[in-house]
Amino acid sequence: MKHNPIIDISKERRALMISDIKHFFETEREETIGDLASEILLDFIIEKFGSEFYNQGVYDSHTYIAESAEDLLSILK
Repeated sequence: MKHNPIIDISKERRALMISDIKHFFETEREETIGDLASEILLDFIIEKFGSEFYNQGVYDSHTYIAESAEDLLSILK
């Protein structure tokens, strides 16, 4: 299975995400899927959308830092 290097997920977090996917299918779709299907879906989401999520996080961080820098200038005397 391919793992996108842009998003580094710990083994423990990955297991929780797989469990969350299985739970979603059970509660929202009334379907049972196994670990392998959940892992394949997770890999698909990471591969196809991971860079979008990452880039949005970078953009949001930049906006926050820029706004915080403006706030810092307001304390000038």
